[in-house]
Parts: sequence; C-alpha cells; structure tokens
Amino acid sequence: MKSDIEIARSIELIKIKELARAYNMPEDHVTHYGRHMAKVDISLIDEEKIKKSNLILVTAITPTKAGIGKTTVSVGLALGMNKIGKKAIVALREPSLGPCFGMKGGAAGGGYAQVLPMEKINLHFTGDFHAITSANNMISALLDNYIYQHRDNGFGLKEILWRRVLDVNDRSLRYIVTGLGPKTNGITQESGFDITPASEIMAILCLAKDENDLQRRIENILLGFTYDNKPFTVKDLGVAGAITVLLKDALSPNLVQTTENTPAFVHGGPFANIAHGCNSILATKLAMTFGDYAITEAGFGADLGAEKFYDIKCRKTGLNPKLTVLVVTARALKMHGGVAQDLVAQPNLEALKVGIANMDKHLENLAKFGQNVVVAFNRYGDDVEEEIDYIRQHCAEMGIGFAVNNAFVEGGEGAVELANLVVKTIEENPSKEMNYAYSDDDDVKEKVCKVACNLYGANLVTFSPTAKKKLAMIQELGYTHFPICIAKTQYSFSTNAKLVNVPKDFEFQVQDIVINAGAEMLVVISGEIMRMPGLPKQPQALHIGIVNGEIEGLS
Repeated sequence: MKSDIEIARSIELIKIKELARAYNMPEDHVTHYGRHMAKVDISLIDEEKIKKSNLILVTAITPTKAGIGKTTVSVGLALGMNKIGKKAIVALREPSLGPCFGMKGGAAGGGYAQVLPMEKINLHFTGDFHAITSANNMISALLDNYIYQHRDNGFGLKEILWRRVLDVNDRSLRYIVTGLGPKTNGITQESGFDITPASEIMAILCLAKDENDLQRRIENILLGFTYDNKPFTVKDLGVAGAITVLLKDALSPNLVQTTENTPAFVHGGPFANIAHGCNSILATKLAMTFGDYAITEAGFGADLGAEKFYDIKCRKTGLNPKLTVLVVTARALKMHGGVAQDLVAQPNLEALKVGIANMDKHLENLAKFGQNVVVAFNRYGDDVEEEIDYIRQHCAEMGIGFAVNNAFVEGGEGAVELANLVVKTIEENPSKEMNYAYSDDDDVKEKVCKVACNLYGANLVTFSPTAKKKLAMIQELGYTHFPICIAKTQYSFSTNAKLVNVPKDFEFQVQDIVINAGAEMLVVISGEIMRMPGLPKQPQALHIGIVNGEIEGLS
C-alpha cells in the first residue's frame, strides 16, 4: 500500500471555492489561502440549523504507543456517511509541529481517510499556531516591559504566572532564567516555556464565541500578583485590543477537504493530556450549520478528551452529541492485556480478552454522561477474524453497537458499515440529556475527586503544598465555579503511565493547578506530566525532507 503522503498526492483536489459552493457557503464569506484552503466567516453560524444537525463525538479507549487511529476513523466516518447519501462534515483539531517532528510525523488522518492538503495542514497551514504563539509571547514581552519601565515607581509582581510558548518539543526550555546581563536587558527572573497547544490563548481561541468574547477572555487572563496581593491581568496591562488584533484572522475556522472531496473544518489544537483537547466551538458550529451530521473528535482516550468535551465544551455551549463513537483496536487491547509493543501484530486472543476490560471501563464512563455509544473497530492489516469476532460478540452481549472501520484502506467504502450503524442508532436511540461529571457549584477538590474516583478509579486524591496554595488562591479570587481540566498521562487512567488496562484503588496525585481565568477553566496538573514535551531518541524529523521537490516523511 502507498504511504500516506503518496496517497495524498494521488488525490485530485477540487478548488476550495467549488467545495464551498457545493455546500452553500457564500463565496464572499470564504477567504482563500491558495486554491485548496480557506477561512470561513463565523457570521455564517446559524443556531437554528445547529439545532437540527446531528453532532457525533469520536473518542477512544486508552491509547498505546501502538496507535489507535481516532482521526482516521473520524474522517472515515464522514466519508462513509457521504457514501450512503448523508450530508456529513468533519471538524478536527490542527496538528502541532512538536509531535509532527517528534513522535507522530503528522496528524491529518491516514491512508484513504485523510484531510488534504496534508503537507500544508501538518506544517504551517494558515498560520493559526503562529498567531497563537505570537499572541502569547507578545503578552510576555509587554508584561516584562511594563515591569521594567515601572520599576522605579515601585511597581513589581511578587509572582508571575504567565509562561512563554513555542510549537516545538524542547525540554531545555521548561525552566529558564531571563534578563541576564546588564540592567538594560530587563529584570532577571525565572521563567519557562510550554508548548503552544498548552497555551491559554489556544484554549481561549477554541472556546470563544465571537470576536468580542475573544477580547473579553484575553482581558481576564491572570498574569500574576502585585506585592500587595492584587491580581494583575491583561486588562491591567492595557493590551487586550492589540492581542485580539493578532488573533483576528486565526479566529475564523479553516476549510479544507477530505480524500473524497468532502468538507472538513480544521481549527485549534489543544492536547487533551495537557489541555482540553477539543477543536474550536466555532468550527464545530460551522460544521453543524452546513452539515446534517457533524463529526468531531476529542484528543486521546475518553477519560481525557471525551470527559473534557462534555464537562467543558458542552457545558459552555449547550451542545449535546447525539452519539459517541468509541474507537478500539485489537493491538491496543492486547497491549492492555500485557503484550509487548513489538508483539501486538501477532494473534493473542487470551491477552485481548484481558485487555478488553479497558474498553468496558470507557463504555461504563461514557454511559454516566448519558451518552449512547457504538464501538468502531479500526482495522489493521494484521488483524485476525477470531479476535474481531470476539469483540463483536462481547459488544453484542453488552447491547453495544459494533462496526468494523476499514477506511484507511478503502476510504468511504470501508466505513459504510460504521456509517449505517451510526445513522440507525441516532434515529432509533439518540443520547439522552447530558449528565456532567460534577456541578459548577462543587468546590475544586470535589470536582477533582469526582473525576479521579468515579471515572478513573482512584481511591485517594492527594494535593501537594503547591496545589493547596492554589486552591486557597482560587477560592479567594472567586474562580471555584470554573470547570476543571485534568492534565495527566494519556497512557493510563491513573497518573502512572505504566499502570495500563484498568488500574484500581490507586492514589491520584495533584501537583499544581494552573489558573486559566481567560479560558475560564482550572488546569489540574497530575502526576509527572510536562506541558513542554521532549523529543524522542529518534525523532521523526530524521525522516522528513525534500526529495525531487516533494516533501517526504510526513504521515
């Protein structure tokens, strides 16, 4: 089979204006970025059409380093639904350069279920990530300058909470010192970088309702505290308007196409292990405006992405998926059953029977939110029928719909079974009203405990001295009503990546809490999670290059 990038090049793309026209998007509200990419004006969002559209969330079991293929399934489902005559649009997150050049090599789907042009989407795209990075670091520069220029007037911050960001994996930037050298270089202080997907600006862009809401949220960003313990915000800095200007174009969702020339909105890119893991509200609403079915995904496993999709995105918008699709692979189930990564391609029904408990736990959790769920088995070439049949029968015994997705190899044709199941389930038994994991009125400790104990399986939640200090600060500032966004390893329900499958009765450790007053959520740092990833020993960058004028190594 051809590589992802070879397949991408083999597809004849249609002009983006033709795609927009086919789905009744007015041309004067579509701004072209070349022939095959565009930004779509958010003024086209129609709340009445949204009420009639069917929102579908794609999530997954706990991921492993063997991969899950959630984006491939999301794109494949959209292709399959269009194959059976349904008007479906997919809404996805933008890839980050960090993972593209680090572990993954790309994040635009795979095989014959991709969003295109994949090279541009995986690289600089329309510049959204650069705008977010620039906006974040502009705040840092303006804050440092404000402190420097007003130091002789007695102004200073005893604690600075704001960090710089960069869209690369660079462990050397996690903790740094700025302002070294002569006084003209600024004030010496400790600082550090997070990766751009972890930036509060990223979260704000993905949660903002419109331009006014964007600026309001930017104004509310908490930068630090003065020596008399008063909070200091971007509004106090007086630059919210300037930062909004930097993000003006980035606010509009990006329109591209799939391998079968159907629309895809790709916008925003927070990671679910360190942020809230959902594409923008605006992109989702545009997909629902112009599609009878809107398919979106949330990052990593359902314990991270799906929980945040419900408890943050749905809570803030009133959106309620008609159905949730849980992506499963035999490889991942076998790894959860104790098989080493280099052996997962080999048949091992007994290990799969052990690992299927992970799937069951996710199904149990999703049901708590009032969601009706179907299982999408993402097929690999080495899968055996015996293992597929076991999962199918297991789901049948639980009363859970099951379908095989083979869109990676066959495109939309390979997702027809899944598409028919999704449509049938929505028509006959759509999800009930959303039931959140916690209420707004719960205190922060209670919110964390409800997620960690009721969804993850912890029997004890502990808070470090730093976290306890932040809890008191949150109480004093009046932020206790904010939803929580737990940052932890994606490889386990627990805070220990090595505890796979379904760990029980473990301690859930909270190390710190990051106050995102603009995004209106509290990022709960749990375990040894880093918001600036490092590169692996053999980064994907070693395989990326230009050969005969063509980019190679992206997937």
